[in-house]
Amino acid sequence: MNLKSKIREIPNWPKPGINFKDITTLLEDKAAFKEAVDKLAAPFLGQKIDKVVGIDARGFLLAAPVAYKLNTGLAVVRKKGKLPFRSIKQDYTLEYASNTVEMHEDAIKPGENVVLIDDLCATGGTALAACDLIKRLGGKIIGVSFLIDLPFLGGSKKIKERGIEVRSLVEYDKE
Repeated sequence: MNLKSKIREIPNWPKPGINFKDITTLLEDKAAFKEAVDKLAAPFLGQKIDKVVGIDARGFLLAAPVAYKLNTGLAVVRKKGKLPFRSIKQDYTLEYASNTVEMHEDAIKPGENVVLIDDLCATGGTALAACDLIKRLGGKIIGVSFLIDLPFLGGSKKIKERGIEVRSLVEYDKE
């Protein structure tokens, strides 16, 4: 199946010059959603994975079924101020803003093998911040997987430069 054909593009959103990749159309298609989850999980089947981490908010939609498929726990990286328990914070910059993400301080145990899942990699800021949080908690990142990669923005390259394996199901060559 051509997963890219299931993703709607919205020009000039959330601001002029950004070509937003709307995955809700893929999620609404049961066959496309199943294929995406199966393909995101496939590289990690048979490996010792303790947790799948999903990034707020669209990453949750993919990380949860991947965790289920891999029979692991699920941990979340949230935007600042959304977690009720003690958390650690990491600032980051992305293509059109800067922000802070957080994880509960007990979400990852030292030595746990972790897979990070998100919907899209652009400049890599959010994913790198999530990787930093995972490492600060003592987790070992086995891989990072995205539904969509925008390699022309350099994010996946930055993650790979840290020695982390990166996978994606769909790539766009330009905005």
